Amino acid sequence: MKCVEDCKLASAACQNKDCRFWIQYKGDLNCTLICVQRHGALTLKEAADRLGVSYVRVKQIQDVAIKKINKKMLDL
Repeated sequence: MKCVEDCKLASAACQNKDCRFWIQYKGDLNCTLICVQRHGALTLKEAADRLGVSYVRVKQIQDVAIKKINKKMLDL
């Protein structure tokens, strides 16, 4: 994506809040794609810190997502 490359070249945080990959975390230039490129998979605690929510809330979201994935797999 062009905006990712622009941010990396400028070493500046992304200002495009309409982007679906934007996250308010300047340490990763406000971009989830840059975060993944730099750090790979995050722990639930690291994700919670970036999202500004509790670890427990991230765990709840993960549990719901896994249930949905498992349900879709059974429907195949």
